[in-house]
Amino acid sequence: MPPKVKPLALVAVAAVSALALAGCSSTSSSPAATDDNSFSLVTSTNVYGDIAQQIAGDGVTVTPIIASAAQDPHEYEATAGDQLTVQSADLIVSNGGGYDSFIDTMIDASGSTAPVIVAAEYSHSWPGEEADEHTTDSLEDDPHAEEEHDHDHIEGFNEHVWYDPHTIEHVAEAIAQELSTQLPDQADTFAANLAAFESQIAELETSLDEIKSAHEGESVFYTEPVPGYLVAAAGLENATPDAFSEAVEEGQDVPPATLLEAKTAIESGDVKVLIANAQTGGAETTQVIDVANAQGIPVLEFTETLPDGETYIQWMQENVAALAGALDK
Repeated sequence: MPPKVKPLALVAVAAVSALALAGCSSTSSSPAATDDNSFSLVTSTNVYGDIAQQIAGDGVTVTPIIASAAQDPHEYEATAGDQLTVQSADLIVSNGGGYDSFIDTMIDASGSTAPVIVAAEYSHSWPGEEADEHTTDSLEDDPHAEEEHDHDHIEGFNEHVWYDPHTIEHVAEAIAQELSTQLPDQADTFAANLAAFESQIAELETSLDEIKSAHEGESVFYTEPVPGYLVAAAGLENATPDAFSEAVEEGQDVPPATLLEAKTAIESGDVKVLIANAQTGGAETTQVIDVANAQGIPVLEFTETLPDGETYIQWMQENVAALAGALDK
């Protein structure tokens, strides 16, 4: 059963003062809170901003804190304007799973009591209470854990759940339900928008099923687990050594033995496509891409945030089409 929308107390991770947040620098383009009485829905990234807007329609103001593909959620620093935006929110949507802990910090510092929809908790892979215990233990065992938690992720859990259309369908349902509760006069609009969005999700899943029918069991190498859910939904196998993708995701050096294992996997002839994160990289990522190019293996680049000017559905359709095209080569 999908989780219920949580109040603030269950999602706040680390307490920091609003004054400290106001002193941080950022390139955020999100506006400060307004003084009008319009309903304000705030999301951590533009991915959830677009999803929420598709459900809410034009009658609700949706503000993503990270509003551009040029911004890196892993390195994000909040502004005073961001803090005011979160403080005035009537509903908040975050990814969770340690991916966007900056918004948990702002929620806690602002004293917001707005309901929070945590997308990761709608994933079938969500570890549930184990994740909560992981957070509690890390704060108890390490006196500096509160300072470092913004970059923590739950071991063994792929937090990039927006690449799983099935999870996003549940998130959209939760958004529609919460909006209908708070704005009952617009419930019919939210229901209609949800139905339209779900039909588009169904089309995505049909496209993934078509890939599965043609290429089930074929191997894909990805430098980070960003596209992991999409790859799995297409019936494809992950050929990446776990130690390689984990090191790249954490911004750490890949051990030489692991790098050799990764290159060997790519050179084996089994890997059909390599997928890299277009927003991050490093020497080891460049090396495996070079190996793939030398082998004639198609290389795709996927992003973590929504490309400017696109909707979530358009973005995922492009990713699925690119994957199908590469596999067909």
